[in-house]
Amino acid sequence: MTNIIKLLPDHVANQIAAGEVVQRPASVVKELLENAIDAGASSIKLIVKEAGKTLIQIIDDGKGMSDTDARMCFERHATSKITTADDLFNLSTKGFRGEALASIAAVAHVDLKTRPERIDVGTHIEIEGSKIIKQEVCATPKGTSLSVKNLFFNIPARRNFLKSNSVELRHIIDEFQRVALAHPDLSFAMYHNEGELFQLPSGNLKQRIVNIFGGKTNEKLVPVKEETDILIIDGFVVKPEFSKKTRGEQFFFVNDRFIKSPYLNHAVTAAFDGLLPDRARASYFLYLKVDPSTIDINIHPTKTEIKFDDEHALYAMLRSTIKHSLGQFSIAPVLDFNRDSELDTPYDYKNKGVVTPKIEVDRTFNPFENVPAPKKGMQRPDYQKPSAEGWEKMYEGIQNKPSRTSTLIIEKEAQTGNIFESDMNGGAIVSAFAKADSSSSITTSEASTYQLNNKYIVSTIKSGMVIIHQHRAHQRVLYEEFLRNITVKESVSQQLLFPLTLTYTTTELALIEELKEGLENTGFLFGTISGDIVEICGIPTSITEGQVPVVIEQLLGDLENEVSDSGFSQTDTLAKSMAKSLAVKGGESLDALSREHLVNSLFACKEPSISPSNKTTFITMTGDELERKFK
Repeated sequence: MTNIIKLLPDHVANQIAAGEVVQRPASVVKELLENAIDAGASSIKLIVKEAGKTLIQIIDDGKGMSDTDARMCFERHATSKITTADDLFNLSTKGFRGEALASIAAVAHVDLKTRPERIDVGTHIEIEGSKIIKQEVCATPKGTSLSVKNLFFNIPARRNFLKSNSVELRHIIDEFQRVALAHPDLSFAMYHNEGELFQLPSGNLKQRIVNIFGGKTNEKLVPVKEETDILIIDGFVVKPEFSKKTRGEQFFFVNDRFIKSPYLNHAVTAAFDGLLPDRARASYFLYLKVDPSTIDINIHPTKTEIKFDDEHALYAMLRSTIKHSLGQFSIAPVLDFNRDSELDTPYDYKNKGVVTPKIEVDRTFNPFENVPAPKKGMQRPDYQKPSAEGWEKMYEGIQNKPSRTSTLIIEKEAQTGNIFESDMNGGAIVSAFAKADSSSSITTSEASTYQLNNKYIVSTIKSGMVIIHQHRAHQRVLYEEFLRNITVKESVSQQLLFPLTLTYTTTELALIEELKEGLENTGFLFGTISGDIVEICGIPTSITEGQVPVVIEQLLGDLENEVSDSGFSQTDTLAKSMAKSLAVKGGESLDALSREHLVNSLFACKEPSISPSNKTTFITMTGDELERKFK
């Protein structure tokens, strides 16, 4: 029998390892930034072109490498961080497995320049697909400069699976922010296509958060600090009134390493119980220090998951610490049993007895003593004695007046009013419904609409009745309206007397710039966009000024998902997001005209039977089905 098991070549093994370590350009950024930090750098610069597909370059002022180390760092499992298996449970560095550079060099063109501090010349190495093309001495500053070009050049299938430049850039920014937040004592800079995105000087934690997420973040932060024998907690949580409906600003760091932990996230959410608005998520920047021997960070290739020895204790401490901070800074109500020293009895009066105060009363005092007595028969000049004549006139016509009774006012449920124009014509559902249900036809003006549980609209049809989900139906109506406005570019905008000024982070500003044209086609008019400020001068006629932040926040949250390169998909996402934000919600009461027009507008749509998210908008029930219900 012939042998079938063979040893893989090194370049094939490296490409397989690259599939785990290098998933996208952001993975390369993460590994190279962590290597620069382990090298003791105090200043790190990230340069990216075409969202990392063309170039990713990291320049640091760390300790550099010798010519031998520069060659060895591209070998698999070559590392200076560990020597024995026991070192895995006492790690203080970012990287330790020695797979990153070998995996990156297997799927890209790599150019390395490095020089230690006390050596006059450095080393220059060029690698293409794990093959060393050139190694020579060069003149280079102290530290290391590593460039990764043409990522996945030899694996076209992997390159085709990359998303659009905007999506890949967002992932790179996320990784950059995580590393920068973990090390506020280092200075970072990031450039994309020759433009500066971040310039972060070294400072404290709060300064780093403000520099990344904008100056308005300063007033939103509540400090969290606690120190125990097994855990040290430091950082900030965001006040509940500034919480968002997306998971954007949620950061956990354990021993200066970013992690994802749904279990610890639940502890934070439990601490905010009863304080967050509906469907809002808590935002936080929390730093945990634990004994390295009590955690295992070698359970995932990206090292973003950690296994704790005692998760239950960490959960309880984190939850109680956050609740204490919220109460201490008057964010949540607390019971304070601490004694106020200002209310204590002064020392000199402690031993003195109680003395009853003396009250003296002048029993001979008469306040009316000097008031002259009135003369007999004297009256006020304007006083007139009432006359008893004509008393019968007081009762004239009393028999014809209705009796006076008390009225009982019953409080009615408030209605939202018209969600459509008031000059809309009432009437029956249009015959376009026949396209959706050929077996049913609509009655004429006798058709009526009713609202059930403030969530469903019930209307009669010839064969029975139709039940419409008002939120999904309104989404379909608005979605097709926005899609038509964006495509035809004939939207109507209303000018604002005073421009609306909103604050966003660098990542959110990049998204708004990308979607600016599409938003303008829906009716938005933008003024100046500079720093972290966006000025809005006009809004669509279908929304109010107060709805603008909600609409844009929903849009930015939806765009955190993967979006393909096609312009239509981006337009479709924009229309869906705005429709979701502005559609009438379940639980809102609608008047008869609004219900009537919503039904008419729904069945005038091209696809009335499904919502933009492909969910059913209405169901029908025939008379025969009703008959069977009563058998």
